[in-house]
Amino acid sequence: MKTSIVPYLVKRFLRFDSEQPFIFLSALLAFLGITLGVMVLIIAMALMNGFDNEFRKKLTIMNYPLTIIPKFYGSVNENLLLDLESKFPDLKFSPYVQSSVMARSGSKLEGGYIFGVDFNSEANVNSVLREAIKENSFNKFDILIGKSLKEELSLDIDEKLMYIFTHVEPGGMSVTPKIKRFNVSGVFDSGLSAYDKAYSYTTLASLQAIMNLPSNQYSGIHIFSANPHEDILRIKEHLPRSVSIKGWWEDNVNFFAALELEKVSLFIVLMLIILIAAINIISSLLMTVMNRRSEIALLLSLGATSAEVKKVFLYLGIVIGVSGIMAGIVLGLSGLWVLSTFDIVNLPKDVYPTSTLPLDLSLKDFFSIVIGAFVIVVLSSFYPAKKASEVDILTVLRNE
Repeated sequence: MKTSIVPYLVKRFLRFDSEQPFIFLSALLAFLGITLGVMVLIIAMALMNGFDNEFRKKLTIMNYPLTIIPKFYGSVNENLLLDLESKFPDLKFSPYVQSSVMARSGSKLEGGYIFGVDFNSEANVNSVLREAIKENSFNKFDILIGKSLKEELSLDIDEKLMYIFTHVEPGGMSVTPKIKRFNVSGVFDSGLSAYDKAYSYTTLASLQAIMNLPSNQYSGIHIFSANPHEDILRIKEHLPRSVSIKGWWEDNVNFFAALELEKVSLFIVLMLIILIAAINIISSLLMTVMNRRSEIALLLSLGATSAEVKKVFLYLGIVIGVSGIMAGIVLGLSGLWVLSTFDIVNLPKDVYPTSTLPLDLSLKDFFSIVIGAFVIVVLSSFYPAKKASEVDILTVLRNE
């Protein structure tokens, strides 16, 4: 038997049969199901990666790549700062003093943190702050607040804002919280509403004076590093035991673990769409086998081998599945281009870190989708192909 009979029969069985239209319809539904499944998976994975990357960028900025914090009171000071700057000239350092506060304007209250920083040093480690202070100069008891806090409290530039410090001081028979009015001199916008409401920045000298700290003592040191996972190990080797260092990811482990779990769950759920479509491949091929039993028996009686018959139906399923995969890839990538080029979906900027859909399809996810879909297609084609190769020639021809 000529080897060309296999592709010939695959083409013949793919044609529309007016006598058995449901076989063709079932194959068409399988094709469309796999196409939609692959398309949706590509767009969904690109969206998940895009949001993941956007959150990482924002959190890296506002949480700082690395932060040195004291284990004991007074252990983070100017001597430590100078020592680190001399040992790690490739990194950027910014000392800070921090306090939890309540911001009050009229009857409105908003909790958060106030940071006392050297604005020139802080601009080197925080791009959001650097952008906000480009044309501003900050004097003692001036404050830089987030855009969301400004809108929440209906504030204007050069307006006074009262801060109630959680640090209390004794006064007669009771203790009273420290209260200080700051002059709003600028506004920053990180893109994350929670940070814009919670974080405020003033000069280092201002907060040291309020908290009765000497000028050479700090609450911690912010560090900018392009490779924080590597640099944290370098810095740890030179730190005294009185201080510790943490990376931005250590405060967000659960958040990113949840994102990763959500991504894996979404991948599995959407892969079920392809699996359901593959069931249509199985049903379509089984109907073809049942409808073509006499032809299969005749082919086997004329010298065709069981392996060749198996190949015909295996290739038939693979052609349907791979065509659906290719069409899904084209539609998925086209959908990504449309969503990234045209402003179709607007996201609320106070909820999400970006107002447009962030899209980032990694090669790993792309190949996982293609390979996963292909494996499902091959497995779904195997059983009908096996049943076709096991047709009993004598029984079928006798009945015919």
